[in-house]
Amino acid sequence: MRRVVVLALLALALPMAAWASGIDFTNQYGGVSVSAAGLSTTGSELLTFDGFAAAPGNSLGTVTYSTGALISGSVTCGAVGTCGTFSATGSTFDILGRGTYLKSLLGYYPHGKFTLFAGSFIGPITWALTSLGPNEHVTYTLTGEIYGMLWTGRYVYGTTTQTINTLRDDLSDKGVGSIGKSGGNITVPEPGTLGLLGTGLVGIAGILRRKLIGS
Repeated sequence: MRRVVVLALLALALPMAAWASGIDFTNQYGGVSVSAAGLSTTGSELLTFDGFAAAPGNSLGTVTYSTGALISGSVTCGAVGTCGTFSATGSTFDILGRGTYLKSLLGYYPHGKFTLFAGSFIGPITWALTSLGPNEHVTYTLTGEIYGMLWTGRYVYGTTTQTINTLRDDLSDKGVGSIGKSGGNITVPEPGTLGLLGTGLVGIAGILRRKLIGS
């Protein structure tokens, strides 16, 4: 009986363990344009991806993303906390690789830029003021779930938190800022795959239980 219970617990725990892994990435630098119509970026450098790290002064590629229009709240905040949410409709989130590190990742060296992840945000995207610094410096975060396709052809989910540094006047008057140290995690297993795996293991546990009872 104890053996059956252990197998059942493993069946339930395995999907959670698998979801805890995945591909981590970090990015920094580049510009941001933000207004009630949405947020978009240019030139954010990919610093790490799936355990690979760029050499000092270099990057592994670029990260670009955009959101839909602001659907609640406002672009600027008077105090630390959630300012509003952007729509995911029409959004994008793409990670492009370049450089010799791609040979280690892919097993061959592609010419030019190579799409590592092509996707978009899903669900509302949270826009929040996280800190008020000296001399009118402010820091915002853009947080949301992403969904898209890896270079392997597999569709995956993930999360990202992007840090936006700016000045109060620059944000309110010009709607511009720069990207601070940001990143996210792309979870490689798909929910359906993990659900089938967990169900299969529970089924195996049931078969073993019947055999043990029968013996």
